[in-house]
Amino acid sequence: MSLRQVALRIGVEPAFLSKVERGLTPPPSEAKIVALAEVLGEDPDLLLAMAGKVSSDLLQIIRKRPRLFGELLRQLKEQPDHAILKVVRQVSDGDW
Repeated sequence: MSLRQVALRIGVEPAFLSKVERGLTPPPSEAKIVALAEVLGEDPDLLLAMAGKVSSDLLQIIRKRPRLFGELLRQLKEQPDHAILKVVRQVSDGDW
């Protein structure tokens, strides 16, 4: 899919998307990034992170318990992926 096709699908000008891609302009809004992820078949959280952003739903969660989530993220920072996935599975399964 061409840059022009992607731009049209997410509702931005191709020139704008080209500038974003080259780092010449700041990333688009969260909604546009999520739409871009959908068009490209990518994880929206990944593209948001690449743009230096966090999804609004995650921000709401963090704002409810900023100290706890700050500490959790700091503790997980150096952990290998398999250890983090284990914690995620335990929380999802209610096994904690």
